[in-house]
Amino acid sequence: MTQSSWTPDQPIVSLKNVRKSFGELEVLKDISIDVMKGEVICIIGPSGSGKSTLIRCINALNDIQAGSITVEGHEVHNPDLNKLELRKKVGMVFQQYNLFPHKTALENVMMAPIKVLKQSKEEVEKRARALIKKVRLEGKEDAYPGELSGGQQQRVAIARSLAMTPAVMLFDEVTAALDPETVKEVLVTIKELAEEGMTCILVTHEMGFAREVADHIYFTDRGVIVEHGPPDTFFDNAQDPRTKEFLSQIL
Repeated sequence: MTQSSWTPDQPIVSLKNVRKSFGELEVLKDISIDVMKGEVICIIGPSGSGKSTLIRCINALNDIQAGSITVEGHEVHNPDLNKLELRKKVGMVFQQYNLFPHKTALENVMMAPIKVLKQSKEEVEKRARALIKKVRLEGKEDAYPGELSGGQQQRVAIARSLAMTPAVMLFDEVTAALDPETVKEVLVTIKELAEEGMTCILVTHEMGFAREVADHIYFTDRGVIVEHGPPDTFFDNAQDPRTKEFLSQIL
């Protein structure tokens, strides 16, 4: 990425009037969000409200029809932008772990820095081992994904994203496919990242977690941001009838 004039007092991620359609269906309608460095943003809302599409647009997995998205001042949807450079800055963890089944946990974490960043194997292995320890999977370095629980696989996926030393982490419903007892271990890992100052944007349906870790919560419905605010205000004093109805169904 070329040098931009971005400084940490400006939003690290900024969406301005973003519109996204799939054919005739407009999924994002004039979305604007600013995220400051070190902030944790949770995006919540009913299924099909555009949440996953929104964060997929931030690292250019989906294109947009109008508006602008910048990361550290770089326009994400500028045709000249190197997508690989962007994805070094923006890590993403999906609902599906997408681990390579024939590679060990350690190899999964090491692959991208060696292949993409062209870093030395020794340096990467040291970092990968530290990251596996960080997500509390010490002793599982040589295990294959098939030998790990869903929660363990998801933590390997988080370590793999962190191995690229991103500036921002995106999490798309990362606990949706997990059984209840493994949800917590993944959420604890994300919480620790947040406490260390990692900028995180999460699509989640874990409301207790959102309340605990988020600096700001956005509620989306039918492609628009209906309401947003700090967790206490949002959960205890929601203003919009749609927000109130949504919260009454899930809390």
